[in-house]
This record gives sequence, structure tokens and C-alpha cells, in this order.
Amino acid sequence: MGGRKPIPVSILFSFIFFSLSATLTTSLEYQSLVLLSLPKPQAPSWAEDSETIALTDPENTLSVQLHHRDSLSADASPESLFTLRLQRDAFRVKTLTSIVDAAAKANRTRARGGRGFSSSVVSGLAQGSGEYFTRLGVGTPPKYSYMVLDTGSDVVWIQCSPCRKCYNQTDPVFDPKKSTSFSGVTCGSPLCRRLDSPGCNNRKMCLYQVSYGDGSFTFGEFSTETMTFRRTRVKNIALGCGHDNEGLFIGAGGLLGLGRGKLSFPSQAGLRFGRKFSYCLVDRSASSKPSSILFGESAVSRTAVFTPLLSNPKLDTFYYVGLNGISVGGVRVKGISASVFKLDNAGNGGVIVDSGTSVTRLTRPAYNALRDAFVAGASALKRAPDFSLFDTCFDLSGKTVVKVPTVVFHFTGADVSLPAANYLIPVDSSGSFCFAFAGTMNSLSIIGNIQQQGFRVVYDLAGSRIGFSSRGCD
Repeated sequence: MGGRKPIPVSILFSFIFFSLSATLTTSLEYQSLVLLSLPKPQAPSWAEDSETIALTDPENTLSVQLHHRDSLSADASPESLFTLRLQRDAFRVKTLTSIVDAAAKANRTRARGGRGFSSSVVSGLAQGSGEYFTRLGVGTPPKYSYMVLDTGSDVVWIQCSPCRKCYNQTDPVFDPKKSTSFSGVTCGSPLCRRLDSPGCNNRKMCLYQVSYGDGSFTFGEFSTETMTFRRTRVKNIALGCGHDNEGLFIGAGGLLGLGRGKLSFPSQAGLRFGRKFSYCLVDRSASSKPSSILFGESAVSRTAVFTPLLSNPKLDTFYYVGLNGISVGGVRVKGISASVFKLDNAGNGGVIVDSGTSVTRLTRPAYNALRDAFVAGASALKRAPDFSLFDTCFDLSGKTVVKVPTVVFHFTGADVSLPAANYLIPVDSSGSFCFAFAGTMNSLSIIGNIQQQGFRVVYDLAGSRIGFSSRGCD
């Protein structure tokens, strides 16, 4: 008779939907993000030949600094440097994927080319070949030069005079004639045969060539030489003495290959340093403390969680790991499982950890699922237009701290929870922040250095594992 009217079905469903949405949002796990602007480059300070800073720990491990390549551009604006970084990143990803594609098509495996010490790391100077560099001494007496460090390369090389063609570098070009420890490698030696495509000159001396995805390359004599990390000397390291070097390696004298191949520095110095190294890449927005790299037993952090290294049967350079899922706000993202990242017998797919890639790339289906989960959890944040390769950005102007959903990588045997600053990053000086992941149509996924910031990343080749320690940079 005079009873209440029934609630319309459409209103009832709307109420239930919004109630569920509110419940799901509030039940997610969040963490605080302190909003910082793009970092201004700080010129690096070095004291590689000073005995006062060569302090060793009880295991006789020496620490050496690393720096980001932007530190050599102190006069440039943070915005311009960030734009260039993303451009380099595109070259880098092209380089890595082209190497994997070529290896998958080839019907062979690539062979690339006690005590410990450490050295500081700086972001790389070469487009397509890394973001961090350090200063190393080459030869006897040692001549110091900037060297890019690259986990995606194996061959160690440096520019040498006389130059057929050399790019500009900060320090004088290395002259092998002035080094008493320089020695050429003969064509018939086992060392020469470790190269992918060794050459031979008319004096029967071994020649090397390394090409990168952006068109850069280095060519010259293959040799052995002494390398000096502060006061620690490492003898008989096979390295390329490049007389023809072309491309975008502006500033650095050469490259220290840190890959898994037989000619990489960790493999060559394995007997001395146990085939173990680790680096810590600090957040340049929040810390003036330099990044660093260590070699030897002390490189293995006691607080690290480890995941086994996987092997690509067609390529031995890269560091493959098993990624089984990703959580956002404490909830596993549907559609992201181990099968999405499977490394097959032909060398396709998989996930690598890389020091030279900045932004983590995920196969498109995985990225779309991750992005959608994050956007749903960050619905309280004001959206902003896309920026460069980033399609998920927010306008956080006027704020100092915001709450964002947590993000966790679930590797085989190791869960790695990322700090908020490792996945929501500033892209300009106007308060725009973007979700620091990108999708790729390629089957290769790459864990980049923005997501590695603040962790000590341990490369234990002897134990065939990679570790992550959130407290290892202290």
C-alpha cells in the first residue's frame, strides 16, 4: 500500500560496483613516494692514483666508484639530459634485441669476446653500450681513462694510437708503445679463437671487431695488458686496442665488458676474484653518494636474495633470470606468469638483468596487465599526458608526498619489492611523473637500471645466480 518503492536495479548495481571498487582500492598495499625533481648533474671527483683513498676491508677488497654519464654534462639542463637518456635507451634496447635475434637465427653458441677489489661506477658514455662508467688505469705505467661498464658486452677495449679514426675522448688516447706490459696476440692462439669473428693482419697478429646496434663499432689489434683499479693491478687481461673507432662513444676511452662470455672481465679475472662482482647504482635524485662496483668475495651481500641464472643455448653474454610474476598493491597481476617470459630452446624470449638499459621493458601483454593494475590502484592521482615512451603519467604538481601501490618482482626463489622512486619517476620540472616501465613487441624483456637503483645487484657467476640486496648499498 504505502510501502517504500523498490530501488531501481541500475542504481543497486552501481552501488555494489562502487562499494567493491572502494573495498578493492583500500585493501591494496601502498607506500609513500617523496616527490623529487629531475637530478642536476654533478661533476665527478676522482682520486684513482691516490693511496689515501685505497682503503681495503679485511678480505682485501678495494672499492671503486662509478658515475652516471650525465655527470660529464654539468652545464646541460636536467630536462635535456633526461630526453637524451631516453633516446640512448631506445638505441640500447635495439642493440640487445638485435643481438638476441641474430643469435636465435644462428645455429651456434656465441663465444664473446682469492682477493677482491672494487671500483666506483658512473652511468655510461656510449649510446647503445651502457650508462655507467669508471676510471681505470691501462698499461704500465698506468694511464687513466674513463671506461664504460656494460653487463651486455664481453670484449674489453680501449682507443689506441695511432688512430686511423678515433672519436673525441676526455683523456689522451692510450699509446701501447709507451706501455711495458702491452703484448699482441697471435692469430693461432686460443685467445684469438675466442673472438666471434677474429681477423689476422700481415704480421700474423690477431684482429678484433665489435659492432653495436646504433652503428657504432671498434676495430683494431687484440692484445693483453695490465689494468689498474686504484692500486690493484690485474695482469694479462685480453683487450682490444682500437685504432678505428666510430660512433657515439663520446667521452669514454673504452669499455669494460661485464657479460657472461669467456672474454668478459669477470670471466678473465675469475681465478683471482672468484667470478663474482656486484654494483650499487644510487638514486641520483636523492643521494650525493657515488655508485660503486666490487669484484671478489666481498661483492656478495649477506642480505641478498638470490635467483638462479638461466642459460640461453644460443647466446652466452646476457644474464637471464626467471620472472614468474609481478604484484601490484600486494596482489598478483593476472596475465603475468612464467609462461609470458619463457626462454625457449631457440633463444627467443626470456628476461635479462642489464646495467645499461634504463627503463624496464616487458613484453606487451605483460606490460599492459601491469600498467592497468597500477592505474587502477593509483586512481586517486591526477593523470597527465603521455611523455616520450611512457604512456602512464600523473600530474603531481603542488604535492610533496603521495601514496602509490607497491610493486614486487617475483623471480624464481626471490621476491624483490621496489621502492616507489624506482617505478614512478619525474620527467620534467613541472611535477609530471611517469610509470617507469614500457612495453615491447619483442619477446625479450629487460630489467633496467632505474628499477635496480638502491639495490646491490650481485652477479655470482661461480654460483650461477643473481642477487638483490635492498640494504647492500649502505
